[in-house]
Amino acid sequence: MSDAPDRLYILDREFDDPAFPGSTFYCRDCILIEGLLATFPERTTHLEVIRVPWPRPRPLVVEAIGEANQNLPALVFSDGGCVNDIKPLLEALHARHGFPESHP
Repeated sequence: MSDAPDRLYILDREFDDPAFPGSTFYCRDCILIEGLLATFPERTTHLEVIRVPWPRPRPLVVEAIGEANQNLPALVFSDGGCVNDIKPLLEALHARHGFPESHP
């Protein structure tokens, strides 16, 4: 791993969806990641956490990993590559940053 931090893109903790007026939502996978970050802050020293608004397009994400990869959360590796599916993302947080593994 390089000296640069991995970048973890997650959605803002809550957001509105115009398709559901009057309702506020959270992203299930992003909240899971938020819980890990809060529970194990000592393991985040080599992570840059970037929270982005819910609506697409998500310019910061598009710039980092392309328009087709706006699904969040997304972990962008400092040495190249990324993952934005929850199971491989959790595995990468374990392998690259020492977070505990998810129990099978």
